[in-house]
Amino acid sequence: MTTTQHPTDVDAARREAARVPLEVPPTLFGRAMAWYSRRAYGDVLDTGLALLHNRKVLKAVMGFERRVAGWKALDADLKTLAQMASAAAIGCSWCVDFGWYAAHSEGLDVSRLEEVPRWRESDVFTPLERDVMEYAEAMTATPPEVTDELAGRLRDALGDEAFVELTMMVAVENERSRFNSALGLTSQGFKDRCELRR
Repeated sequence: MTTTQHPTDVDAARREAARVPLEVPPTLFGRAMAWYSRRAYGDVLDTGLALLHNRKVLKAVMGFERRVAGWKALDADLKTLAQMASAAAIGCSWCVDFGWYAAHSEGLDVSRLEEVPRWRESDVFTPLERDVMEYAEAMTATPPEVTDELAGRLRDALGDEAFVELTMMVAVENERSRFNSALGLTSQGFKDRCELRR
């Protein structure tokens, strides 16, 4: 017999797993950030609550992420697959969950995202998509395992501008996933909320 956890039990377990307190600071800035997060995402992001412990880091990350959102040389679906493959390789459930939500919110094809962790066995991806996910995993490995052959195929298929963007997007997702994983942040259930709205 399985038991269903109440949402508050899930929230408590998620907050207990975190390695920093996940509470909105009782300051004007903290309340403003929580308001913005709820308005933009429907919830206060745990990663934002973690970053609120260091405002300089938070502001730097927010500024950088705004600029990253403006990169458009790489196809959005390929970008999502690269990010999801990297997050899955690292094991960041928060990033996989939020990545699904972000792709859904942008109107991208999310029907295949659950196949990303097992893309090698799945038959739903094109050869280019497979190369993108292989590249993301190879970059995410420590040390990186990128081959000249794979990089050459991607450069030929994407062009140099999109290839450089792909490379930086995987690096950015590594930063996000490693930060969230190291702080013990886990899924907030964003994907489940998207599925309820279908």
